[in-house]
Amino acid sequence: MYMDISNDQQCTAPTEAFAAPNITQWIGLFTINSQLARFAPRPGPGYAACVIPAQAQAGTVTPGERRLMAPLRLRWALGTALAGGLALAAAFPPAGIWPLAAVGPALLTVALSGRGMRASFAVGLVFGAAFFFPLLAWVLNVAWFAWAALAAASAVILAVFAVAQRALLNLPGWPVAVAGWWVALEAFRDRWPWGGFPWGRLAMSQASAPTRGWAAIGGAPLLTFVIALSGGTLAWAALTVWPGAPQPPEPPEPPEPPGRPEPPGRPARAPRRRTALAGLALAAAAALAVLPAALPLDPVPANGKTAVVAAIQGNVPRARASLADQLGNYRTVTQDHVAATDRLAREVRAGKLPVPDLVVWPENSTDIDPTRYPPVYQQIAGAAAAIGRPILVGAVLQDPLRNAGVLWLPGTGPEPHYYVKRRLVPFGEYIPFRAIISKITSLTQLQPVDYTPGHSAYVFRIGQIRLGDVICYEIGFDGLVRSEAAGANLLAMQTNDATFERDGQTGESGQQLAMARIRAVEHDRAVVVASTTGYSAIIAPDGGLITSSGTWQQAELEARVPLIGYTTLADRAGPWPEYAIVALTAAALALAVARGVRARSRNNPARPCGGR
Repeated sequence: MYMDISNDQQCTAPTEAFAAPNITQWIGLFTINSQLARFAPRPGPGYAACVIPAQAQAGTVTPGERRLMAPLRLRWALGTALAGGLALAAAFPPAGIWPLAAVGPALLTVALSGRGMRASFAVGLVFGAAFFFPLLAWVLNVAWFAWAALAAASAVILAVFAVAQRALLNLPGWPVAVAGWWVALEAFRDRWPWGGFPWGRLAMSQASAPTRGWAAIGGAPLLTFVIALSGGTLAWAALTVWPGAPQPPEPPEPPEPPGRPEPPGRPARAPRRRTALAGLALAAAAALAVLPAALPLDPVPANGKTAVVAAIQGNVPRARASLADQLGNYRTVTQDHVAATDRLAREVRAGKLPVPDLVVWPENSTDIDPTRYPPVYQQIAGAAAAIGRPILVGAVLQDPLRNAGVLWLPGTGPEPHYYVKRRLVPFGEYIPFRAIISKITSLTQLQPVDYTPGHSAYVFRIGQIRLGDVICYEIGFDGLVRSEAAGANLLAMQTNDATFERDGQTGESGQQLAMARIRAVEHDRAVVVASTTGYSAIIAPDGGLITSSGTWQQAELEARVPLIGYTTLADRAGPWPEYAIVALTAAALALAVARGVRARSRNNPARPCGGR
């Protein structure tokens, strides 16, 4: 690209001899400056600065060669990122506007286009803060600093990953790479820190969308990939059609033969062609996203086995003063669930409702170990006798402290085998860095002893029912839910949302219910959701709500559900779709970095401009 100049030549560069660099030399260039790079050589020590004509490869700029548009000014990019984060937060409950799950990522990509590394980090940080702070606002019910720390940490992780997305934008077909980027980001957040925090996954915003069927094909990671691909395609269309937006690099068209005039109308046809191509791409992405709605992904046999199940929402005293006051009301919680079960039993005896095959109580429906406290034992035994059917009780067991699902049989009491929660909530059921945390907050006084996690799945056998149980926070972890669904034909999620609803927010319970609906689709199982304060629900295998409750009310839900043993494609594939997508995305990132290094080497030769 640079001409050699002998020592007796004057170092000059006439402006009329200057030609812009070839468009291919822009590809992969990823500098820390937010402005576009200048292709002037750097003078070596002792040499006068000069500008060298670019002739060797570039030649002259051809009419068909598209200009790389300057990126958005940083303030506009940050504003775009802010809007994207807020839009993505609105895709999740309580707003639940699911199409925004594609719009938010698209705005992030537009904001990143043309940025340098530091600016990309800033854009990602603004997007992450605008997303996670509203999404996790319900954590304020625990402590303001817990909310701030969790949202800020999640935003920083996203910001670091945003630098990688910016590098991927230099590749051909980058919307596919960006879709893989979202899967990789979620895979990382699902595992780190402290075992991961799987809130805010794109897939979990699609509980009411026609796209949710992808979960049955490749699990939540594939559903995230498809939604992110739609968002990437939307961003590509915007960058292609909108003249003021940064344009992704394109290979140049072949130059016209010398002397041949450019056909009239060609410049006008090019924008129309790009607009048509963008429209076709968006239509194809939308069709791909909703494709599972036309596929038979929920094979429920006409004469298959069914069961009547009931979920009890006993409600708890609502204490808004402090979390300690909320937790101090545990003595009345069990009695509330006994009362609701007795009311269900009266409805059954009156012939208004069918006799349930199974009753599910929520997590922490007794915070006192019933095997060690006779009054609580008698309360639960009385409820089981009144309904005459087994009750899955969410109980706190002692020595060691465990959060468990215990099956209580009428007349005989608790079964000796039970399920123990395996994924514990950091700073809720155990306190990391307890010695340090105790010096700056009273949180350790509310949880003086860490819970002990379980280590294996357990399937309850109740007649023809094979019940897999997950407890609250666990519903977000792919592998754990998969392990429970493997031997089950019915799933239950026991949860206690009272702590996060004291100020009237419903974000946590709504987000958790949405996860349960996606799990129903993913594993083709009905799911019984029992919450202390709502939302409780009974979910069909296709993710639809058969019946559900409100919040802060006592409720008894009952429905007949299919008992399905079918193994979905997602269950057969296991974690491999996620592994494959992450591996391919990592390879794409390595390619993008390598191309960027080569581009810088070409555009910044070590040879000084004044001779060999």
